[in-house]
This record gives sequence, structure tokens and C-alpha cells, in this order.
Amino acid sequence: MRRFPRVTVLAAAAALVLPLSACGSGDAGGGRPTSGPIDIWYSTNEQEQAWAKATVAAWNAEHTKEKVTAKAVPSGKSTEDVIGAAITAGNTPCLLYNTAPAAVAAFQKQGGLVNLSDTFGDAESFIKKRSGDAVGGFRSPDGKLYQVPWKTNPFMLYYNKDVFKKAGLDAENPELSTYDDVLAVAKKIKSSKAAKFALYPPATSDYTNALFDFYPLYLANSGGKQLVKDKKATFTSKAGRQTLGFWQHMYANGYSSPEAYSGDMWAGPFADGVAAMGIAGPWGKGQFDGKVKYGVVPLPTAEGIPADKTSTFADSKNVGLFTSCKHKRTAWEFTKFSMSAKNDAALLEETGQFPTRSDVAAVAGGYLKDHPFYQPFADAVPRAVDVPNIAGSTEVWKTFRTAWEDAVLPGKGDVKSTFDKAAQQIDDQIVG
Repeated sequence: MRRFPRVTVLAAAAALVLPLSACGSGDAGGGRPTSGPIDIWYSTNEQEQAWAKATVAAWNAEHTKEKVTAKAVPSGKSTEDVIGAAITAGNTPCLLYNTAPAAVAAFQKQGGLVNLSDTFGDAESFIKKRSGDAVGGFRSPDGKLYQVPWKTNPFMLYYNKDVFKKAGLDAENPELSTYDDVLAVAKKIKSSKAAKFALYPPATSDYTNALFDFYPLYLANSGGKQLVKDKKATFTSKAGRQTLGFWQHMYANGYSSPEAYSGDMWAGPFADGVAAMGIAGPWGKGQFDGKVKYGVVPLPTAEGIPADKTSTFADSKNVGLFTSCKHKRTAWEFTKFSMSAKNDAALLEETGQFPTRSDVAAVAGGYLKDHPFYQPFADAVPRAVDVPNIAGSTEVWKTFRTAWEDAVLPGKGDVKSTFDKAAQQIDDQIVG
């Protein structure tokens, strides 16, 4: 399932290398932030590009000496890799719209992100006023903010109504609240050959793929418990083992494919009708309209937690301001401009993605009346949980994904011992 806002998926734009003069050393040495032209990178998602271009045009019309040049992020194995290399080379953009919280610790360790709390006198007040309590989940271990909360995309389970009908299932009110429900549905889909697979999340070794299979369902099943809490891995709990067991059954029975999809591995399987279900945020509507007749339900859990109490993955994407930026003052002012109530409302209208605002209900009220499809996603925003903001998070997720490849994707293996070992490795990584 492709989440175009996702930072590791931004890979369709022509490659580009920004000259150091665009966002060079300038005031990066600790001097007072200055104003002047800046560059930003944004997603290759069509709707998001439209929002970015309109926002940049509005700014440039009023700031002739502080023009913003906006381009899609360059292609690469992942945007984390692209940005990591750019930090090393000193040619990052000033701003990246779609900075994944999971990547912040690594970028910060490289010295690539600006400490917003200490650099701009109004950073804390602006961010707290806009995002409220959500800010706490994005602070780094030193208590400072190195990212600006921007948007959240609560995950739901999409299902193909035509496939369900073909399999003899209820296409309007399907039973999908528990793991057993999903397994039973998957069995019918396979036996009826209504679709080749029931669920087809990305199966490559990319560690961030855990955000599309294990993590959303684990958050739902555990009441919103993050992968790591209090410097300890949490997935060896009963809730974690239930989720791991569910996915192992999906692969063992051929309900999910362990092979990489030959087309678009995020959106393709569901959009192409190859998979009967898919896990995605509200952005999925823009990718599936006209291709699949679909419905959405909350993520399943082992015991069937009520919808209004089911946690989900926030899939937040934030804005990072990079230290190599020459004109940090303009970068910060543009960031605030892009997150005004007006521009946040435009983001929702254009993309169906919810801004990370404490007053999101007020901003989204009129939109939801006209677009009731998004109401379940809006309701889930308060229960949406992100990845833990911890040092070495990349290695933590890689360790988890290695265990996943050893004991879940093959559909066989000792889940308990494999993930007990992974949890110990992660605990050691965090302490180290």
C-alpha cells in the first residue's frame, strides 16, 4: 500500500542536486538567522504538489526578496538515504515537507537539523499553540524540538467491495473487527479466487515497511503502546505476540505475499485488485478513486476493541529545517506561513490529510460535512500514535525488521524466541 506522503516513498521526481549556494553555510555557524531566497522539497504526491505550489506562489507574491523555490524530493532508495547523503554533502534543502519522525534522530545525530527551540524565540509558542499536546511526542530526548509537527494520517483498513461480493462476503458491513475475522475473510477470498491475496503490504527488507504491517495493528491491539517505551522494547508483550502471530498466519496460509510487488508496491496491490484489503491513511482515497470500489473500517485487534477506543498509526509527516540552510529566518517564517489556519484548511481540502492542530475539528468542520468519507479518520486523530522519538531509531527498526524476515514473512519459525532475541538487541542498542 503506497502512502505517497510517506517519506520513504517520495521517489518519482527527476534527480537533482542543489548547489551549496542555494542553502549553503551562511548562518549555519550559529550567527543570527538571516533572510533571503530558500529552497524546499516536497512530496511527489499529485495533490500535495498542488498544495505546495499554491502555497509557495502565495508567499512569493508578497516576498520578492525572499523567494521560495520548491521541487519534488530527488529519487533514491529512500528519502532517508537521500537526505542523509545531502546532510553529509551540505546540500540539503532549507526545508523538507514530509520529514518522517522516525528519521529525525538520525538526521539530528548527523548534525543536520536545526534546534528550533533554541534558534527561534517564538518556535515553542507557535508549535504549542498550533499542535497542543501532540508536541510532546515529537520532542527529542534532550527536550528540544528539531521538527515542526505538520500533518497526521490515521490508518484504517480499506477493503474492496467488489472482491468481497465475489467471495460471498458482506460488502457493506463486513466482519473485520478481530484477527480471527480477517483470517476467516482471507480464507474465503483465497478459496473463491476473488483476489490473489487478502492483504499485500510491502515485503521488501526496507525497515520502514513495519509501519505498514506490524506497527499499525500492534498500536491498535495494544491500546497505543509504541514499539519502545522507557528504553525497552514492548513487542514481546501479549498484545505484540498476538499481532506477530496474526501476520505469521497470513503468510503461512498464502493470504499475504512475501514477495515484492512488481508494480507500485504501496498502492498497487489494492488499487490493481490483486489484494482484497489494504492498510492506509485518508490519502488512500485519492489513490483508489476510480480504480476500486472500497469501504473502510478500523484496524482489527485480537479481541475486537470498539472502534471509538481503537488506537491507530498516525503516520505523521513533519517539517525539518536543515542546518546547511543559508537563510534560516526566511525558512522559519515560511514554515509558519505554510501552517496558518488558511493553508492548513487548504491542505485538507486538497489532499484529505489532517493538519496536526489542536483545533482540527474547527478547521475540518465544513470539509467533513461535504466529505463524510473522512469522518472516521477525523474521529481517530486523537487516538493516533506515532513512532517513538529515540536515538538510534533506524537501527531499532532494522533489528525488528530482520526478525520479521526470519520468523514472519516465511510463515514459519519460532516467533517467541526470535522476537525475544530482537527485543534484547534493541534494549542493548538503546542503552548503548
